[in-house]
Amino acid sequence: MVSPKQDLPQGTLDMLILQVVALGPIHGYAIARRIQQISRDVLQVPQGSLYPALHRLENRKVLKSAWKASDTGRDAKFYSLTARGRRHLEDETASWARLSEAVALILQTAKGETP
Repeated sequence: MVSPKQDLPQGTLDMLILQVVALGPIHGYAIARRIQQISRDVLQVPQGSLYPALHRLENRKVLKSAWKASDTGRDAKFYSLTARGRRHLEDETASWARLSEAVALILQTAKGETP
């Protein structure tokens, strides 16, 4: 059963993209597919959200890109993390962990569980 479309909190898409790119150089379409696969089809990133995010991250110097031949033989823009991007990903991952822990505590308390 496929879950309904999940809206991502502000800034989450950037973090997910950076995490996927941290695994090695990858082109845009493959980033979207990897996010979908890893999330077991819960998260689907439309092109209209993915490519503006990639451009934004490249403009912020957290991603760099190079044109290379893809598996299909066609040229594609492959993205990789910069040193700045690695630091940004570490910061965002730590922030996300704190946020998700805080939300979990609130949910537990709301259910009458002791955190």
